Amino acid sequence: MPLWPLAPLVVIVVLGYVTYELWRGNPWQVIIAVGALAVGYLYYFVYPLPTTSQPLDDARSRPRRARCRRRGRSSDGPGNRVRGSPHNRIQCGQAMTATEGGREATRRARDYRIELDGIPGRWNAITDVAGVEVGYRTLIDGGGALEQGYGPVRTGVTAILPLGRDRIGTSCPAGWFSLNGNGEMTGTAWLDEVGALSLPIGITNTHAVGAVHRGIIDWSVRQNPKLAPRWHLPVVAETWDGYLNDINGPHITGDVTMQALDAARSGPVPEGSVGGGTGMNCYAFKGGTGTASRQAQIGARTYTVGTLMQANFGSRKELVIAGHRLGPELTGNNPMEDTDWFSPPAAGSCITVVATDAPLLPGQCKALARRVPLGLARTGTTGSHFSGDLFLAFSATNAGALDSSFDSQTSPDVLGVLEFLPWGKMDALYEAVVQCVEETVLNVLVAGRTMTGRDNHVSPGFPVDRLPQLLAQ
Repeated sequence: MPLWPLAPLVVIVVLGYVTYELWRGNPWQVIIAVGALAVGYLYYFVYPLPTTSQPLDDARSRPRRARCRRRGRSSDGPGNRVRGSPHNRIQCGQAMTATEGGREATRRARDYRIELDGIPGRWNAITDVAGVEVGYRTLIDGGGALEQGYGPVRTGVTAILPLGRDRIGTSCPAGWFSLNGNGEMTGTAWLDEVGALSLPIGITNTHAVGAVHRGIIDWSVRQNPKLAPRWHLPVVAETWDGYLNDINGPHITGDVTMQALDAARSGPVPEGSVGGGTGMNCYAFKGGTGTASRQAQIGARTYTVGTLMQANFGSRKELVIAGHRLGPELTGNNPMEDTDWFSPPAAGSCITVVATDAPLLPGQCKALARRVPLGLARTGTTGSHFSGDLFLAFSATNAGALDSSFDSQTSPDVLGVLEFLPWGKMDALYEAVVQCVEETVLNVLVAGRTMTGRDNHVSPGFPVDRLPQLLAQ
């Protein structure tokens, strides 16, 4: 970067020189001086501008980025901190759309010739379900010893819009299931009551649920002002990232959440250490966010099922890939389970969101959510007591049919109508969910890159270079 204080001095000198040469009658010297001034202008004002094609913050682009700046300390000395919003102190987080983040630089499970069942959609992502949008806000800052409230920070927010940003406040059928309740997913009492979802879904770390809940409400009202007089019970789920992240620091705020929501788009979805999955671990390797999709043929119609997971579960010894028990072959480089870190093996959590464009009843959505553990089991996990495993499923159809608002009081004679698949035709969707979940876990592992967090805790990336050899055994 140029030395900016020299710029006005250079301009003054050049203008003085031009005036002097004009007085002496030397036009060629004037032309040379003006040319030098033009070159200086280009150097100072054009060359430094960043390009918009530069990849956003995620696991693939991070090595190319400059070191993040921390504004948690003042210039008066290391003992004086700058108080105020933690969001103002964290400078390196990026909002990320579903189509950005350098996905082309990251390989996925299928790139390693892992045998996987089923036919994926165009992007092999939850966004293959029409209308679904995904956005991230990733916060990564600092290193070394933990300073509670200041870092190191390895966290973020994942946002899912079930019906896109143009239909915020419009309901769609939904249901949820708990394999193990050692976790949190807000809004589930209301889901049980009415079987409908009408606001964006948020996924973050365990101690940031409240901030994300607040951010979703504020963003939704901003997006659709008609929602302002109503009550809102958004779904926010969490997993614990305290091994790598300053989890007790208030780094996730309503504004951070709103940036993730603003970034939500359709298209390819970045995976690995992004959004809420930034500080997560899976089978004692680097975990995070993953996604997959499947096409399900039912009669003459083809439906799509997609999953998005925040994976933070599993013990190394349990890991199974495509039917091969690889955990016992990968016992080395396991600091999470071989050191005195207080958390027992397999502790963590798993949040999975299932989306489909098949028209379903709320109870049928719940049935899809109940199939998620079958896909997880294909990868080896037995479901630890210390892992909160909570799953949500929704059908991006029947928009508005299950709306619950005071508006219905003005038209008491109107009856609602729902389209839905017969229960006897659900098996193809169940199969698609299981296949999606298995591949989603593998995509998380393949996308993971070694990360060092608080107190120099290390989460090693999965050794993808060994996969061909391990799978050939």
